Amino acid sequence: MTSVIKVLRRSRTGRAVWHGPDLADSDEWVLRLTPAQIDELEAALRVVRDRGVPLLKVSAGDFPLPTLAGELARIADVLENGHGFVLIKRIPVERYSRATASTIFWGLNQHLGTPVSQNAAGHVLGHARDTGRTMADPATRGYQTREGLPFHTDGSDVLGLLCLQSARSGARTAVVSSAAIYNAVLARRPDLVERLYRRHFLDRREEQAPGERPYYAVPLACWYGGKLSIRYHRCYLESAQRFPEVPRLEPADVELFDLIDELAGSPELRLDVDFEVGDLLLLNNHAVLHSRTEYEDHAEAERKRHVLRLWLALRQGRDLPPGLWGDPHMANGPGSGGIAPRDVIARQHRRPGGSHRLR
Repeated sequence: MTSVIKVLRRSRTGRAVWHGPDLADSDEWVLRLTPAQIDELEAALRVVRDRGVPLLKVSAGDFPLPTLAGELARIADVLENGHGFVLIKRIPVERYSRATASTIFWGLNQHLGTPVSQNAAGHVLGHARDTGRTMADPATRGYQTREGLPFHTDGSDVLGLLCLQSARSGARTAVVSSAAIYNAVLARRPDLVERLYRRHFLDRREEQAPGERPYYAVPLACWYGGKLSIRYHRCYLESAQRFPEVPRLEPADVELFDLIDELAGSPELRLDVDFEVGDLLLLNNHAVLHSRTEYEDHAEAERKRHVLRLWLALRQGRDLPPGLWGDPHMANGPGSGGIAPRDVIARQHRRPGGSHRLR
C-alpha cells in the first residue's frame, strides 16, 4: 500500500477547495424540490407499492424518476468532482409514515450509489437518534448519542442523512472542505503533512468479528489518481489508545490533530448548514468533514430527533489503492467502504482459503 501512496506537497486547487463564507449566501450546493419533483417522488413510491418490492430490495429501476434522475446525476458529479456536498430541500416527510419516508430516502439514493453496511450487524438503513448511550462506552457510535460530534468523516464514499424530526435545541450541523484544511496545514505546518500519510490506529468500537483485532491501521490522507482523499475521526484515533498493543500517539500526532480540529472549526473554513425537517444532506467523506453540536431533545417520544442514515458507494466514485479504507470483500468499488457484517466474515472463515478485512 505504501508504495502507491504519494505525498502531495503542493496546495490543491479546484472546486473541492472552498471556504465556508464564500458559500454561505450561495444556493449552488442546494436543490430545492419543486412541487412537480415531489409529485415524481410520490409517483415512484406508487410504483414500488404496486410491484410489492420490499424496502431493502428497491433498486433505481423500481423507483423511476424521469426528470429527477438527471438532477441526481448532476448531484453525483458535484459530490465526486465538485464541492463534495449537496443539500436537497425539502422532502415533505410530515405527509408520510416513517416507512414511506424511508422508502423515498432509499429509492432516491439508489440513483446515486449502492448502500453499504454501517455496522457489523449488517444494517444498511440506519437511524441517528439518542439512545441514552455515551461515547465513554467503547461500543457506542456517535449517531447513537446526543453528544456533540467534532469534525470527522464516516466509513463510506458518501453519507446520506434525511431529517424526519428535529431536536428541541442544538444539533447544529457544519461541513468543511478537506482540501482547504490540507492547504492550511501545508501552509502553517508543512512538517506535519507527511504524518497524514502514515498508518494511524483507529478503534473499531466493538464492531469487529470474533477473532478480529479491535482496531485497524490506515493512513489519514491519500493522493491517488489526481485526487486528494482524507479520512479523519479523532475520537476513534484516541480511543484506540485503550489497547496496549497500539503504538502510543506521538506529540507531533497530537499537534496535527489539534491543528485539523482548529482549522475545521474556524469561521474562515467551515460552513454552517441549516439541516431542517425534510432536508436530505449528502456528503462525500473523501472530500468533506462534518460535525454536529450537542442537542437537547423533546420530552415526547414522537417528537424526538430522528435522522435516517445511509452509507453509499458511489457508482462513479474515485479510484483508491485497493483495500486502503474499504473492505475488499464488501466494497462495490475501490474505496467504497462499509463495515463487513459478522455473518459475512463467518462465511469467509468457513470457506477454504477464505480471508477477510473489516476496513
